[in-house]
Amino acid sequence: MGRGPKNYEEKLITPEQAVKLIEEGWRRADLHVHTTCSFDVLPARDLNPESLYEKALKMGMDYVTFTDHDTIEAYEILGWDHEKLVPGVEISVYDPEFAGHSLHINIFELDREEFFELMEIAEIEHDLRSFIKYLRRHNLPFIYNHPFWFEFHSEPNPSSVPRLAKLFPVLEYNMHELKQKNELTIALAEKLGKGIAATTDTHTGRIGKVYTLAKGDNFNEFFKNVAQGKSYIVPEDLTRELLIDEMNTWIDLIFEKSQKNRDVESYLTGIKSLDTMVKISRSELLNYSPKLNRTAMNLLYMISNTGLPASVYIHSAENLAKDIERQIEIEKQN
Repeated sequence: MGRGPKNYEEKLITPEQAVKLIEEGWRRADLHVHTTCSFDVLPARDLNPESLYEKALKMGMDYVTFTDHDTIEAYEILGWDHEKLVPGVEISVYDPEFAGHSLHINIFELDREEFFELMEIAEIEHDLRSFIKYLRRHNLPFIYNHPFWFEFHSEPNPSSVPRLAKLFPVLEYNMHELKQKNELTIALAEKLGKGIAATTDTHTGRIGKVYTLAKGDNFNEFFKNVAQGKSYIVPEDLTRELLIDEMNTWIDLIFEKSQKNRDVESYLTGIKSLDTMVKISRSELLNYSPKLNRTAMNLLYMISNTGLPASVYIHSAENLAKDIERQIEIEKQN
């Protein structure tokens, strides 16, 4: 196990297997984490950059990065120069001509100037190839996040993903994606000879629940080994049980831990059941009535624990995953 697997399926290991590698000096990192600086994270103290940084260190993460949506605010709050801290960001690039849809890209080891220049390419030029050329010219590590994810209400274009994936050194195995999609990503990475990184993409503070293992005395070495396939991942896929647990965490954050002074629309998730909870919790009536607020919270816990909202979401996601698989098979045959 010491040199890294040749077969991509062998990259997927258990936490128990990971312990031995960590004892041998392999490094671990969760390369996709959101803080309160992201628009879709609830304003809870547990989710601010300082709290998550301390949590990551306590969990034994060797490299800690925060990849908020289109912002480096976490580093302005926390500071750029901390032990094990790797500056990062998740930038959305909409390229209607070459890509045909929006991509989310994680970039690491960037500075302020590079961030603003990348945002200009993303928001003004809308040119994915120019964006990638900039990353390569500046030797910035980057990842193709959730390759088979498409924005809500957008037309899925899975046939373009293999072509786009060729531009990236590493593809993401995302904890919040179904197993079918993550398996497609693994197969694509193996076919193209790309690296794989397992990430939580957490918006609720679950940093390090899954992670990537590679050798490297610094982040650059670590990432190069991931890109070269000299790595392992401790993965997890989205299941009904995981989603119920996630929903209960959201309820806790919404009613117990989040501040009440932020615009509701700023942290909607795209999952209807969760967004309904957010809206309910922000009603003026609940804010003025602690008893009613507690009743609403208990009712939402009860609904969540039935598993019905999770099952509805999983069913919808499974249908979309099947459509994506069919479209890819059709593309292969043409």
